[in-house]
Amino acid sequence: MKAQRPIKSFAFVSLLVSSVLVGVSSLASAQNGGTAGMAGMHMGPEIVIPKGARYTKADVEFMQGMIAHHAQAIVMTHMAEAHGANPQVMKLSTKIGQSQVPEILIMQQWLLRNGQVAPDTSSWHHMQMTGMLTAAQLKELDASKGVDFDRAFLTLMIQHHAGALTMVDDLFASPMAGQEVDVSVFANDVMTSQTGEIGVMRRLLTQLPSK
Repeated sequence: MKAQRPIKSFAFVSLLVSSVLVGVSSLASAQNGGTAGMAGMHMGPEIVIPKGARYTKADVEFMQGMIAHHAQAIVMTHMAEAHGANPQVMKLSTKIGQSQVPEILIMQQWLLRNGQVAPDTSSWHHMQMTGMLTAAQLKELDASKGVDFDRAFLTLMIQHHAGALTMVDDLFASPMAGQEVDVSVFANDVMTSQTGEIGVMRRLLTQLPSK
């Protein structure tokens, strides 16, 4: 995707969502380096875990990465109305968006409370976490209308959600990670809600007209 020809709909929505959350983290301005252990992330200085902390580096990386992951999902959901999504897809996209905005705030607040860098919602532009859409996939989604949009949205959001589930699995597979209470509760909530939504999306896909 050429820089001089941005996809207007998701670029505008990303700006809109970012403006809602602006000011949440003064640390977010430090996002100019590379965080070890997280491919595709540029979250500033190396993560330092204080002595005696109940959380791990993997917990911090998970929260930082999931902010970007959620932010891109919100951008996708805001395409639905403008692209003629059917009522069921529209209802689902609204639910996903409405649930993930407050979850971003929860993650940002956790990071700040623990003295860590809290990315803002623009971070999806430079962080490529598991399952996130490529620029080409976003362009494909933005170019589709009606039933074609419904099919592309459901297919790509299943991919996106599956990536989030992989992130949760990777978190709990990391030594001592996912044990801090807030991280554990949040990660399990992501697993439960997004597993359920994948089931709904697969069912909706079977209900779409054939190509």
